[in-house]
Amino acid sequence: MSYIGTIPKDTFTTGLVDRFTSTTGTTVTLTHEISSKNDIIVFVNFVKQDSTNYSVGGTGNKTLTLGGTLVSSDVVEVHYLNKVFGTQQPSANSVGVTELNLSEGTSGQALTTNGSGTLSFSSVASTNGITMANAWRLTTSFTNSSGQNDITSNWELVDTDNYSSIGSNMTESSGIFSFPSTGIYLITYRNQGRAEGAARAKLGGRIKVTTDNSSYATASLAFTSATNNLYNFCTFQQIILDVTNTTNVKVKFTSESDGSSFFDSETGLTYNGVTFIRLGDT
Repeated sequence: MSYIGTIPKDTFTTGLVDRFTSTTGTTVTLTHEISSKNDIIVFVNFVKQDSTNYSVGGTGNKTLTLGGTLVSSDVVEVHYLNKVFGTQQPSANSVGVTELNLSEGTSGQALTTNGSGTLSFSSVASTNGITMANAWRLTTSFTNSSGQNDITSNWELVDTDNYSSIGSNMTESSGIFSFPSTGIYLITYRNQGRAEGAARAKLGGRIKVTTDNSSYATASLAFTSATNNLYNFCTFQQIILDVTNTTNVKVKFTSESDGSSFFDSETGLTYNGVTFIRLGDT
């Protein structure tokens, strides 16, 4: 059939109603704000109440004060005037930024909330998986005479045994590693070697980080011991590092022992090495 004006919806709208049971006292709290008591009709035990017998107040006029004292068997219903909710279900893909009264976002952004009811489009962390991963190793064995020493040379990007990188590689200069982009990185450091000449109580190394491209602090350390020079040692350690600035945030690695110790390395196999995996955006 034909219509003059707006075409009616094909389903109904329903008026909003509050229903209170097992309530005592003289007040109930409405679930919706109103401008005055003229916005509601009140029924007590299914009898309509005259508006002179109740009042509203409090924040948003949500406190309804009745003319008498309720007992637990009473039923109070509050019908809201001019407040309805639709039972019409929007058709697929029919609600857009116009219907939500929002400004259009840009490609790749998502609709988010500030936690206080305000919606907007904003950039979100990538969900497309790991975008960067590579591994480095030492190519030449060396002796750590004693104490903590930076490993400043003989680093190479692993290039054997079907090795492959993801994304842009780390860069290394004199043992200092720089990141290709900001983000959250998982860094794993492996040491392997043996004591020389005597038992050692401390064998391993450290991951050290700078956030100002100057001073370095220990972010992680791992040590083990060897009872004599016939025993090999191996240590692993990991950190998760938030790289907020690729100029200032860098890492380096140390060897450490309480006496002469030997750290194994070669070009075709990883004994001492590190891996870098970018987990997501900073």
